[in-house]
Amino acid sequence: MSTPSSTVSKVFIAFQDNEESRPVIDAILADNPAAVAVHSPGLVKIDAPGRLSILRASIEEQTGRPFDLQQIHVNLVTLSGHVDEDDEQLTLSWKY
Repeated sequence: MSTPSSTVSKVFIAFQDNEESRPVIDAILADNPAAVAVHSPGLVKIDAPGRLSILRASIEEQTGRPFDLQQIHVNLVTLSGHVDEDDEQLTLSWKY
């Protein structure tokens, strides 16, 4: 039987599967080695144990142009976890 201290809850974020989302998804997967992308028709859900970070700089590397993190909300479908957000990063985690 597992106890709360030994169980790591997953966080997730899901985006529409389109051209605008692909560099965001690629950046998230590059920055979060434990993250796993699950593709469904029209949707990409990214699961990660405990914490998931989205870094503006990494998305800019993927796109080759400036990126405002608020732009991810256009293609965002859903997310799960506590959100900590500023101009440089968006982090999902479960705080106990």
